[in-house]
Amino acid sequence: MRFALPSAFLAPLAATAFLATTALAHGPTPQKVDQSIAIAAKPDAVWAVVGDFAGISNWHPDVAKSVGTGGNASGGRRTLTLKNGGTLDEGLDEWDAAKRSYSYRLGDADLKALPVSSYSATLSVTPEGEGSKVEWLGRFYRGDTGNEPPEELSDAAGKDAMNLYFSNGLKGLKARLEGKTAR
Repeated sequence: MRFALPSAFLAPLAATAFLATTALAHGPTPQKVDQSIAIAAKPDAVWAVVGDFAGISNWHPDVAKSVGTGGNASGGRRTLTLKNGGTLDEGLDEWDAAKRSYSYRLGDADLKALPVSSYSATLSVTPEGEGSKVEWLGRFYRGDTGNEPPEELSDAAGKDAMNLYFSNGLKGLKARLEGKTAR
């Protein structure tokens, strides 16, 4: 005896199989991180420190050295040597002193520095109460953009690393501006 599915079941079954296959073959999706911190300092004082694109080594505890070219103009670059030995090459897309904000992106990826293949980020300073709020937003792709990345290059690993990098930076900035030990 042969068993046959009614045709009413075949179309939804075929559609489900197609969608499942398409989803697996799609590749990585962009990930996001959003960190912020309140700092007991006026926005202009915070911007004077954080607004120097190449000056990140002065406040970020994970950055051992920062070398910049092109200043704070669009197209400016900075090369960061991290304390973990990795290197980040970043390009400045937009810098706006009036809005106390800048946006930048990663050049070539260094998976030792961060387990991500690319990212873009925006750092901004706004008034909050008697002080400031600094927000750091990032959008990135995991380190391995294939369909089955190893755990250390997965979405979760990228998100954990970016969250830690942003959080450490914001805590270092707060410590520097509030006169506490940053490093």
